Amino acid sequence: MTKTLSGVIAAIATPIEEGGAPDPKRAVKLARYLLDNGCDGLNVLGTTGEATSFSLAERKAVMDAYKTNGLPLDRLMVGTGAAAVSDAVALTRHAADLGFAGALVLPPFYYKGVPDDGLVAYIDALVKATAQRPIPIYLYHFPAMSGLPWHVTLIKRLLETFPNRIVGLKDSSGDMSFARSAAAVCSDFAVYPSTEACLIEARSGPFAGCISATANLNADLCARAWSEGDTAALEAAVTIRKLFDGKPLVSGVKALLAHIHGDAGLARVRPPLAPFSAADRAAVVSGHDAVRAKRVA
Repeated sequence: MTKTLSGVIAAIATPIEEGGAPDPKRAVKLARYLLDNGCDGLNVLGTTGEATSFSLAERKAVMDAYKTNGLPLDRLMVGTGAAAVSDAVALTRHAADLGFAGALVLPPFYYKGVPDDGLVAYIDALVKATAQRPIPIYLYHFPAMSGLPWHVTLIKRLLETFPNRIVGLKDSSGDMSFARSAAAVCSDFAVYPSTEACLIEARSGPFAGCISATANLNADLCARAWSEGDTAALEAAVTIRKLFDGKPLVSGVKALLAHIHGDAGLARVRPPLAPFSAADRAAVVSGHDAVRAKRVA
């Protein structure tokens, strides 16, 4: 078991090659940039990372690229949830074997309304498969996408059933009352809201930090809020996040990454996602540059 991650964690985008495969060279370069410019850690292959649009082999290849290129895996958690239990087992075992700091696990998301017993059995399969290399397991709560919640009663049951293996939860529900209830389950249970807006509150203890898509774009500002309690920096970071209100988030983050880094290839997305529209891109770029007052390269 490694130390639980904390602080500013970017849900890192996965760059795409022209042919549609993940782009390991760009992925490693972006990861290094984020870790060197405000991120305490990274969430690899999450929703922003388009994980569910990639095959099992492609997801493993992305993990391998981070390992092969010497990135600090003790600062990286990786999404390993899948609709098929066998796929989730294979991905979680691969993450454990490589030495990632944690596995972030969506519930098996096709069947809706399944009983808690089924979800416990799913986690049981992951725990047993990694018993020899007990990678920490983080629950990924995103019911708007998965259709299945890791609700508070179920969290308590999982912590009791698998002590020392279930260590935290990423909450992408947007429901801060749920996030606070989940964090109150156990003092050692790390909860990460998906918005950087929580960072000042997190400094006082209820949350372990945030795991945010827009930390791809504003990690330096988030770091000042987290480490120094800088409210002006947080306001600027949240202003950048709000540029995406009502717009497609993943393609939007990638479009702005392409602008920030001067690399049009970073804007590519994998079907079924579609590229950010030109009008939305112009609005977001203008808003970002107004916050920054200068381009960040």
